[in-house]
Amino acid sequence: MDFITGFGAHVETEAVKGALPKGRNSPQKPAYGLYAEQLSGSAFTMARHENLRSWLYRLRPTADHRPFELYRGNRLVGAEGSDKPLAPNRLRWDPVADLQGGKDFVDGLVTMLATRDPADLEGVAMHLYRADKPMENRVFFSADGELLIVPQEGALHLVTEMGHLPVAPGSIALIPRGVRLRVELPEGSARGYVAENYGAPFRLPDLGPIGANGLANPRDFEMPTAAFEDVDGEVELVQKQGGRLWSTTLDHSPLDVVAWHGNYAPYRYDLSRFNAINTVSFDHPDPSIFTVLTSPSETPGRANADFVVFPPRWMVAEDTFRPPWFHRNVMSEAMGLIHGEYDAKADGFQPGGLSLHNIMSGHGPDVESWKKASEAELKPVKLDGTLAFMVETCWPYAPTDFAMERSQPDYDLAWNDFPKAELPE
Repeated sequence: MDFITGFGAHVETEAVKGALPKGRNSPQKPAYGLYAEQLSGSAFTMARHENLRSWLYRLRPTADHRPFELYRGNRLVGAEGSDKPLAPNRLRWDPVADLQGGKDFVDGLVTMLATRDPADLEGVAMHLYRADKPMENRVFFSADGELLIVPQEGALHLVTEMGHLPVAPGSIALIPRGVRLRVELPEGSARGYVAENYGAPFRLPDLGPIGANGLANPRDFEMPTAAFEDVDGEVELVQKQGGRLWSTTLDHSPLDVVAWHGNYAPYRYDLSRFNAINTVSFDHPDPSIFTVLTSPSETPGRANADFVVFPPRWMVAEDTFRPPWFHRNVMSEAMGLIHGEYDAKADGFQPGGLSLHNIMSGHGPDVESWKKASEAELKPVKLDGTLAFMVETCWPYAPTDFAMERSQPDYDLAWNDFPKAELPE
């Protein structure tokens, strides 16, 4: 399976030779009777360097569908958090054990945290998924936002209208707003996380004084080459719109794009290729140096959403408390663990779990991690066998009722029993 490399690159690909028109985006008669369709991920008048769009050449136009009706399946995915007052408490969840089995990706989604109404075109939501059944005769897409899929257990095979993307734990996949996909399960089952970004599309962060290299390199992002399905028969199309799921029935597979060109397409990224930047002298740097992707807000420097990864790395700082220090933040932090242990928590944070530290909530290492780091011999140490991530946002996260009913009741005890500092008399 071939892939096209380069973040944001303008590419062209065809599954049938001659299907891609030359010199015209929408010729009067596209080759083979295909239909030309523009898929825009930005307003038409955005600056050229920020304009996102692709031209698709397909067997049938996507306008060919019956009216949507409210989906009668999954009721656990939605835009809104609990309507109860948002307490400023720190929260943490074990891997959700009571997600029902026998579900595919669509029915296995559950919303844990939400920020704003998708209609605001700002904010982000955090979902979990559990799937042990492939999507059959159905296709899904979100009109609310782009889907950043973070597998935690079990590989996914994403069959999108623009090509195929296999993605396994340790990698991520991004499905742009509006792009249709079917999720298959090569290993029979899968669990993981989905960050749904309602705001500006994720992009690579600026590097500033770091210079031209480091963090996530554009060449390591992979887009699919064109592949299509010529399938007639009943197919359910499920759309997420306004925080609700809707469905209609087609008489064909909508994954029928024979050729496409543009810069608006799904992609995947192997997190092991992230080039971590760290201190080689003293002090623990801010977590912003671990940013893989960012969605900017209208306030410069304040992210609508940042996707941050904490990979294996060397720790060499001298005279320094090496784990994340105690801190309060104007950003809200939702953290997940893909595998291993997180260095600021001794126990209680499991792979597949989730934690939330909202705006200005005090947090940091637990007592055991603090003692261990405070007394450690500061020789170079390789932090290995771990992979955690954070979706940070300038908006407060509101947990859903489903999430609140399943949060760890004693998470605050992680910060009990710190000894009082002793001042000289």
